[in-house]
Parts: sequence; C-alpha cells; structure tokens
Amino acid sequence: MPPTMPVPAASPPVDISERRLVGVHAECVTNVSSTEFPGHYPGEDHSWDLNAFRRSLQVNITRLSQRSIDLDLIGVDPSIANAIRRTLIAEVPTIAIEHVYVWNNTSVICDEVLAHRLGLVPLTVDPALFEMRDDDGDATDRNTLVFKLEVECREKPGAPADSSDPDELYENHLVTAGMLRWEPQGEQADMDQLRGNPPGPTNPNIVLAKLRPGQVIEMECHAIKNVGKEHAKWSPVATASYRLHPHIVLLKQPPLGTALKFANCFSPGVIKITDDGIGEERVEIDPQRVREESMSREVFRHAEFEGCVKLGRVRDWFLFNIESEGPYAPQDLFPAAIRVLRARVGTIKRAAEALASGEEPEVGGAVLNEQGNNADEDIVMMES
Repeated sequence: MPPTMPVPAASPPVDISERRLVGVHAECVTNVSSTEFPGHYPGEDHSWDLNAFRRSLQVNITRLSQRSIDLDLIGVDPSIANAIRRTLIAEVPTIAIEHVYVWNNTSVICDEVLAHRLGLVPLTVDPALFEMRDDDGDATDRNTLVFKLEVECREKPGAPADSSDPDELYENHLVTAGMLRWEPQGEQADMDQLRGNPPGPTNPNIVLAKLRPGQVIEMECHAIKNVGKEHAKWSPVATASYRLHPHIVLLKQPPLGTALKFANCFSPGVIKITDDGIGEERVEIDPQRVREESMSREVFRHAEFEGCVKLGRVRDWFLFNIESEGPYAPQDLFPAAIRVLRARVGTIKRAAEALASGEEPEVGGAVLNEQGNNADEDIVMMES
C-alpha cells in the first residue's frame, strides 16, 4: 500500500460557462436540472465526437493514502458519476464469510450474533482468484475459503492477586479477527498468490468477543465471493461519495475593515487577506483551496457583503472520496468499477444488436420474451 501522498489539486478553470454552473443563492439553488439529453441543447449541433469527449474528460488524483483516495472526475454527466458511485458500493465483488459452523460456543455472545460479526470482517483476498458460488452450488477450492476459529480462555499462572486488569489475569480473553486461521483446501495451498499473502482479516485487531476462564469458541467459517447489493459485508468500500466542485467569483471588495469578517464566512484558507501596500486590506480567492469550501452561504447573511461574491458549483466536476475496506488498494477501486460498468454496457449492447437483427436477445443466460422478462422470473441485466 502506498503511504499518504498529497497531490496538488487542479485549479478551477477561469472559462467555466454558465451552462456548467449550478447557482447557489441565499434562499435557493438555480440551474439544477440537466437537459433531457445530457450535453445537448436545442438548435445546436452536439453530435457525438470521441475526440471532443477525450479533451473534456479528466481524472486527477488529489490525495492518496493506504486506505482512501480523493480524485476529481471532470467532464461527465451526473448520471455517469452516480453510476460509478453506486457500482463502487454494490457491484464490485469481494470475499466475505457467509457460512459459519459452530462446534462449541460457551461465550456470552449468541451464535447468530457472533456469526454476523464474523461476516462483517473484511478479508485480504483478491476476488479475481475465485469464482462466484451459486446458491445451490457445492463448495469447492475454486469458490470457497475455509477459516478456523479455535480459542479458549485460561487463567495466567502467577497472575498478581490484587490486579483487575484482564490482560494480566487471563490468556485469550479477547477474541480478535487475527485469530482466524486459514485452512487451505484442494489446490489452494499450491497457489502462489495465496501462499505469498495468506488470506486473513485486513485488521487483525477487530474484537469479536470477550471470554473468561473456561469459555471456549470453536467454529469453522466458509467465505465466498459476492457483491455489496446482496449484503453490505461484500461492499469493498467503507464509503464512496462525491460532491460538486465549488465555484466562487469575487465581484467586488468588501467594505473597509471587514476583510477578516468576510474571510470567516468561508471555510478556512479559501479566502486570503493581502495588503495592497497603502494600508488597506484586500481579499482574494485561493484557487488551490477553493475546493474546501463547504458552501455554508454564511456570506449572504450579512448585508454589508451584498453583491460582493457569486457562489455556485460546477455541475460536471465531481470530487470523489473513496475509502477502501477490503482487498483493493484505493487506487484500484475506481478502475474496478469502470470494468464492471463496461461489462454491463457490453451485455446491453449485445442484447440490442440481437434485437436489431431479429434474434431473441440472451441476457444472463436467459432468453427475454416480448415483455423483457423470462417466463419464470425477472431478468437482471448484468454478467457475473
């Protein structure tokens, strides 16, 4: 994993047209709706041009750490940005514990509660190494990982009689995720990817249960591959969100003696105060920190600042924040979501081509009828 790496943020362009702006005013927000066909306007030629799209599209990483990434996505419609966000949360596959076989559990935590906690433990396993397992399919070494959890709490010999610290009194009084032991099945022991980086929790310090002397937990856990829309435990991200880039235009200087008050109406660092050389303070916008503005609209509450500033957001400039909580490095999550989207678009394209040629479209292994559904069940437009 890379260390925390701040990257200089891109400066907002000075030639942002009104079409790209969402107006932020004291009592309302304007120009919030896109056109019926994104990027197209009546009476103008907006024919699809791949080269023009490439020139307008930008993806810039602004911050990268071991577990999170901030990036700018510029030049796409909000529907595309939201599709990427939803795909990150619900469509990028991971591996998580699904089946728990309890041989012995004398702790105070119920079997089903402990099984639920085990399922939520993120695992460091590359999902690409395994196949999806059908609901009624058999467990094999190609679709299932097996973990053992065997813990017994004992009293420490020679523990201080006057101590009340469990760390001094007991052994294994805390059951943590790091106690999960991978049991290779079939050919898994011969896989270089698993042998060099044995499957386990991303954080071995997650507390699963607390024990006291004489209490025992013995379990076998089976982990399988799936996606977040089935259950949140398969979501590869802790969060994936975006916001629109702020746009601030300084129309005139605030009244004399109010520069500090004016700057305090914005997020720290967004407004800089400078001396013009004749003893008067002036304000200016820091283009590198304007992205930090929260758009609180505090400036509109003060009558003396009326007409000093114009606020907005750029409708096609998305500031993404993605937190990884699984096997993916933060910089790999965005491309992974794009690959899933491309596969889904490919499925729809093949179905459309089949319809155009007069054939019955086959989607997800089932043939669509005239209503777009299978005779027995609804069709999910996706590929595993």
